[in-house]
Amino acid sequence: MLFLLASACGLVVANLYYAQPLISLIAPDIGLHPAAASLIVTLTQIGYCTGLLLLVPLGDLTENRRLICRTMCGVILALMMATLASSAFWFLTAAMLIGISSVVVQMLIPMAAHLAPDATRGRVVGNVMSGLLLGIMLARPVSGIIAGTFGWRTVFGTSAGVMTLLLLVLRRFLPQRQPDSPKNYRTLIYSLWFLLCATPVLRRRALYQAALFATFSLFWTAVPLLLSGPGFGLTQSGIALFALAGASGALSAPIAGRMADHGWTRIATGISLASVAAAFFLSKINHSGSLTALVFAGILLDLGVQSNLVLGQRAIFALGAETRSRLNGLYMAPSTQWPDGLIVEKILSVSQGSCRRRHP
Repeated sequence: MLFLLASACGLVVANLYYAQPLISLIAPDIGLHPAAASLIVTLTQIGYCTGLLLLVPLGDLTENRRLICRTMCGVILALMMATLASSAFWFLTAAMLIGISSVVVQMLIPMAAHLAPDATRGRVVGNVMSGLLLGIMLARPVSGIIAGTFGWRTVFGTSAGVMTLLLLVLRRFLPQRQPDSPKNYRTLIYSLWFLLCATPVLRRRALYQAALFATFSLFWTAVPLLLSGPGFGLTQSGIALFALAGASGALSAPIAGRMADHGWTRIATGISLASVAAAFFLSKINHSGSLTALVFAGILLDLGVQSNLVLGQRAIFALGAETRSRLNGLYMAPSTQWPDGLIVEKILSVSQGSCRRRHP
């Protein structure tokens, strides 16, 4: 069950990131103006945030397996729409629906927490999160390789097929769980504000993670520009290998979960925040000469971000089974609104051009 949940999280969350390296291929094919190409990524993230606040809380209201399977059907339909889209309107609609329905991963993680005993909940959540985080890191290089050989539509069509198989497996093996909640949907959504106000642990952990995800986005947007520049001259394949090296930071998630289970959350959080700070310091002092230093910076960054994510989820899941889905939606929603990578890339490109004009 643990392997199934981890694999499902990784496969589903990858749908959020497949399009990011394919913007230059998708936009001209669907008639999308280059100036509006970043909408593909932006609408996907807006959809994901919407799903976190409006769909994920349903895990505290409706039977969980049925909710997960129905949301998976939405993922499949959205991917098929993206595969067949012949215009910018339909593809952008599909991108937003992919974001909304992909929140199924944030329904699976509370399910793992419900199945785990208190003593090992952190380890279980950490193992499941390893699958999710590997899906995030591997999605971009995988989609680039498939699109380069078979075209960008094959990426979404193949994923739709994989999601269909995954739906059948989840329907067969996921246990049923009926939450003990008398609330209706309107009351459930209304309660989000009261949970946020009444739960200082949630506010604090959400703030930590939103800040760390912002740095994560900035680093992984700026570094490919640096690696492809004259200083390093890496190809897209080389940059993909660099990203794969950074993905090794996902191994920290189970370790963070075990530390939380032993009551070392505060120490582990300090280590996570220090790791992210050290990663930026290392990339700053060595960015012009050492690829090895940048690799270590990427690993440190991923280690810190992913460890803190697991520590936060372990902390909020301990607050009570009856509110886990709502707490998880509130915890993750701020993290989806980090700077749009394509917008950051444009800002960085303009800044570099300005510096070159000042210091030719």
